[in-house]
Order: sequence, then structure tokens, then C-alpha cells
Amino acid sequence: MEKLQPTDDAAFEQIMREYGTRVLRLVTFLVKDRNLAEDLTQDVFVKVYRHLPRFRKESSIHTWIYRIAVNECKGHLRSWAFRKILPSSWIKRDSDVSTEQIVMHQSERDELVMQVQNLPSMYRQVIVLHYYADLSIAEVANVLSVSEGTVRTRLHRARQHLKKQLGEEGDWEWTRTSGSNN
Repeated sequence: MEKLQPTDDAAFEQIMREYGTRVLRLVTFLVKDRNLAEDLTQDVFVKVYRHLPRFRKESSIHTWIYRIAVNECKGHLRSWAFRKILPSSWIKRDSDVSTEQIVMHQSERDELVMQVQNLPSMYRQVIVLHYYADLSIAEVANVLSVSEGTVRTRLHRARQHLKKQLGEEGDWEWTRTSGSNN
């Protein structure tokens, strides 16, 4: 991003290209609704654009963006509209049923994603930020404004909960794919 400093607009375009899909994926996991996630992601990037000139570089840009995204999701999940209205996308339709041609690996992945989405919010947040957004323990702690010990505890409890839900027969691998930056 240092090379793109001539204008805030150029920096913002670079940020959108680099983090747009990642933020959408994160928000989708947190709110469990793709259409809502698209709207919230748009709100996240409006805030990023608005506050980019004031970004103090005390943390990395992706940690800052993820913090904005998590806060947007928390705000929405606390809102009256979300708590009082059942989104129609949560009502299962016959066309949503998967076909028998789906390979076993994809079926297992779908089950894991579903179980992650069923976790309580504080556990879902740490799982998504650590394993799906590929943030270190320290970065997750920074995004959520909690201690690293709290993140480790929540990760442990979330993994225990998932193991219990998924059963011991599915030896789920809980290692990070990009190395160990815990």
C-alpha cells in the first residue's frame, strides 16, 4: 500500500481488490446470510473509505478492516430488526437440498461450515478469523479487542464444541494452512 500513496482513492481501490472477497467471506460466516453479508460488506468499505485518511497504522490494514467488519456484524446482530424479523433466506426450500452427486469431501466441508455457523457468536468469530481469515492469535485478539488468552480459550472451547457436534470419527484437522503464526 505504501507504493499507492499518491491518492486515497488509489489506496482504496487497492484495498478493495485485495480484501473485498475476504471481507465478504468473513461477514457471510458471521451473519449466515449471503445477501445481508453483501450489504454489510458494502457498509464496511464505505467506513473504510471514509476513515482511510485517519488510519494511523498502529495495526496492519487487514486487522483494521476486519475489526470494522466484525463491529458492523455485531451492530447488525444486536439491532432490533435482526432480532424481531426472521430472514426468509433461513427458511429451507426444496431446491436447497443437495444432490447425491456431491462428493464426500464437499459434504464433510459443508457439515463443518454448518456446525461453525451454529456455534455461539463469540466462538464463531474466533474460528472464522483464525482459520478462514487466516489471522494469528494476536491479530484476532486485536480485531476483537480481547486478550490473546481469551482468544486461545475461545478457540479451544469452539474446537471442543465442534468435535462433540461432528463426532470423533471425523478427525478434523485444526491446523492452519499457511504456517504457524499463532
